[in-house]
Amino acid sequence: MLRALIFDWGGTVMTDTGEPGPMYLWKEVALVPGVEEALLRLNGFVTCIATNADVSDTDAMVKALKRVGADGWFSHFFSSKDLGYMKPDPRFFLRICGEIGCLPEECVMIGNDYAKDICGGKEAGLKTVFFAPGGSGGHFPMADAVTGNLQELPAIITSLEK
Repeated sequence: MLRALIFDWGGTVMTDTGEPGPMYLWKEVALVPGVEEALLRLNGFVTCIATNADVSDTDAMVKALKRVGADGWFSHFFSSKDLGYMKPDPRFFLRICGEIGCLPEECVMIGNDYAKDICGGKEAGLKTVFFAPGGSGGHFPMADAVTGNLQELPAIITSLEK
């Protein structure tokens, strides 16, 4: 049974324009298209957001999420700076699982970086959804699912539960 959804932050939940400095200080911030619709339909899961962002700790990430009204969608917030491990190190994911009280096989990692989010998450024992907005052409054997549209996420999570 799936209990928790762990989302990557930049490029998966919020648009990463590459502007320097912490995202909450950027002139403009925005949600990735489809993420709001998906999260509003994914009820009953522990929802987490986790980042490797080198210039942001957990507090800075929450400040950026607040700017777009998305902080309330998540019950847990994690950054590599606070966890002590970086993706794709399996300990990054295992530490999150421990913090939220779930087994790895009860969690799904959703991210847009195949090597860091998907391979690391899969190595730790999580289910994985690779978000490939530019198209999913290619072979992604560590991904349980691949999508270019986050609005498809509720149906994907339902299929992973079966």
